[in-house]
Amino acid sequence: MRVFAATPLYVQGPGALKQVGAIAARIGQRPVIVIDAQILDFFAQDLRSGFASPVAIVPFAGEVTDAAIASAAVGCIGCDLVVAVGGGKALDAGKAVALRLSVAVISVPTIASNDGPASRGIAMYDDEHRLVRVDQMPCNPAAVVVDTQVIAQAPVRFLRAGIGDAIAKTFEAEACWAGSGLTKHGTRATHSGRAIAQAAYRMLREHGVAAIADARRHEVTEALEATIEACVLLSAMGFENGGLAIAHSVTRGLMPLRGARNRLHGEHVAYGTLVQLAAEQSTQELVDLKSFLDEIGLPTSLSSLDVDSLTSSDITAIATATMASPHMKSLARVFVVSDLVDAIELVEQLAREEPTSPTHT
Repeated sequence: MRVFAATPLYVQGPGALKQVGAIAARIGQRPVIVIDAQILDFFAQDLRSGFASPVAIVPFAGEVTDAAIASAAVGCIGCDLVVAVGGGKALDAGKAVALRLSVAVISVPTIASNDGPASRGIAMYDDEHRLVRVDQMPCNPAAVVVDTQVIAQAPVRFLRAGIGDAIAKTFEAEACWAGSGLTKHGTRATHSGRAIAQAAYRMLREHGVAAIADARRHEVTEALEATIEACVLLSAMGFENGGLAIAHSVTRGLMPLRGARNRLHGEHVAYGTLVQLAAEQSTQELVDLKSFLDEIGLPTSLSSLDVDSLTSSDITAIATATMASPHMKSLARVFVVSDLVDAIELVEQLAREEPTSPTHT
């Protein structure tokens, strides 16, 4: 059996934020907005303008913990729809509240740093900001609304990270297809999931560089539209229906590492994709992708992830944590820690041969 699932409604374009109310009216009668507290003053007016009647707003700040979600859910009791607005934390909070109350959710990202807005996943943390689990909603968000003018105003680093997260999906889907990998649905990948992951990659290679330049100028162009769609929609459909592999597994080794722990998920994944290609001995693709990531301004070495004084123990620790990921069981080849150590060392060697400067802005 194979399963394909995705959000049933995706709306993208300049000014889409003002359409949220009308879209919400098609899904629920008693909506509540859960929004990142830091952006409330910037977007509340546009959000409210789309609703026919006043709507309650629950600001969210801090980490997505069980206690924080329980507290936020109190302000949403009686609703039949959660409208989650903001970056990754706020969207996960909104999804977690919707899951707790067994209601639908609309996802409204204000940055495009990863594909979480269109996915079922909810990253849950503890009070020490450590990832403890990834919960899954029973279905994808009822709608995803992406205002590209809002995305264009955000710091470019977020869009870069979105490209880093999305660029991995084709390589991971191919690895799962060749191996025994299962998707988030617990089934084998669909042909469509694999094709969508490939389409996301083609779009990013064609439009990504121009999109970064356009975003720097805060201009909404076709290149930016295509890149945002690849980062938010296609990337989510690609991984949920195609599977994950080494690239995302590497993030387990990077999250606790000094310096790297403060970087964005998509920046970790970009580096992890290079490690995957090195482990698969796909040398030509490795060199080609590194060149693209350098041009975009994504990390291609541990030093560009702010890891200073790198030691062999650091590399072994990354490789060991990577091996603990369940995605490592999805592959056609059985890898061991030493294989990943070799892969990381190869990526680092390539970086030394072609030094680049990390970009944070």
